[in-house]
Amino acid sequence: MIEYVDRHNTNCYKWDSDCARGFLPLWVADMDFKAATCILAALQRRLDHGVFGYQYVPQAYYDAIASWFARRHNWGGISRENIIYTSSVVAAVSAILQAMTKPGDSVVVQTPAYNCFFSCVENLECCLSESPLLVKDAHYEVDWRIFEQQISQARVFLLCNPHNPTGRVWTREELKRMAAVCERYGVFVIADEIHCEFTFPNVTYTPYATVAKTTDYCVCTSPSKAFNLAGLHCANIYVPDADIYRRIDHAVNIHEVCELNPFGMEALIAAYNEGEAWLDEVQTVIYDNYRFMCEFIREHMPQLIVTRAEGTYLIWVNISALGMSAEELCRILVEREKVLFNPSEMYGVTGYIRINIATSRDNLAEALNRLKHCIAL
Repeated sequence: MIEYVDRHNTNCYKWDSDCARGFLPLWVADMDFKAATCILAALQRRLDHGVFGYQYVPQAYYDAIASWFARRHNWGGISRENIIYTSSVVAAVSAILQAMTKPGDSVVVQTPAYNCFFSCVENLECCLSESPLLVKDAHYEVDWRIFEQQISQARVFLLCNPHNPTGRVWTREELKRMAAVCERYGVFVIADEIHCEFTFPNVTYTPYATVAKTTDYCVCTSPSKAFNLAGLHCANIYVPDADIYRRIDHAVNIHEVCELNPFGMEALIAAYNEGEAWLDEVQTVIYDNYRFMCEFIREHMPQLIVTRAEGTYLIWVNISALGMSAEELCRILVEREKVLFNPSEMYGVTGYIRINIATSRDNLAEALNRLKHCIAL
């Protein structure tokens, strides 16, 4: 049974930070649900041990990763020799870019894009190359002409699969086409697949590793989104090429993000070995919230358009009919309604808000009612 938890007064960034205290926050990308019982039990066993010194990462850690992706996503062949563990996917992306680029190199991102992609690229003095996605009937697609034009001049393509914030889950054919373009121009692919576990009914996540025909890529994964473990800081980079592995591993060590805490390690093993039923139930809760949200907006705020999501728990809503920027709407919502959404300007576009629906139905309904009240004024 999925259990909603009141996270007030727990030093929770989403609910307790200075900018969130006293608000209804549907913004930061974590969930308001208690972790799976198997994870809590594993953490309790580690806590009972009572010593939290330096950790050795055991074979069981790598076996759990390999088993999970093989049985759940038909991605076989993962081994210890392919995996670099690190603290987070953002840290991984930054280290990989340092390993695979030099200042001035072009890095392609598909916009709208996860905001940390921008900072990772810019912090390393690379050139951000935006490949805008097309919107057709509230559904995002790749503009293949622009994509190939951008890739032809790039060193790296930073892929988000599934895509945050639009909720697209790229099809196998789309990924094969992306891979073919990148292979044609010798462009290295970084696939951020942190949201891979959240797909809606009749939608399938395809690991980039299962479509690539060369080894000029890496894949970043983590149980943090799927199992609500972001605070435990545990992520992995899959690197199929031995030379590229050494380069990325060196960069991870330079960044000093090359250690796991004992709780993150134990949580991953428990999640991937025992957490499948819990995750299936969470997926159902998320999808039911999505359907509720779509129906609510259709009935009460028809001027807004909910993007046809295929995955994630982050829903992208077109507010352009209101005649104001997303930043302005979010400012008004803060001032008048005490509710927090993310404005699309932080993702490189305007006219949208991002709403995190991984919370209780009561919270979601209250937030939508406050949005309805705000735009009715």
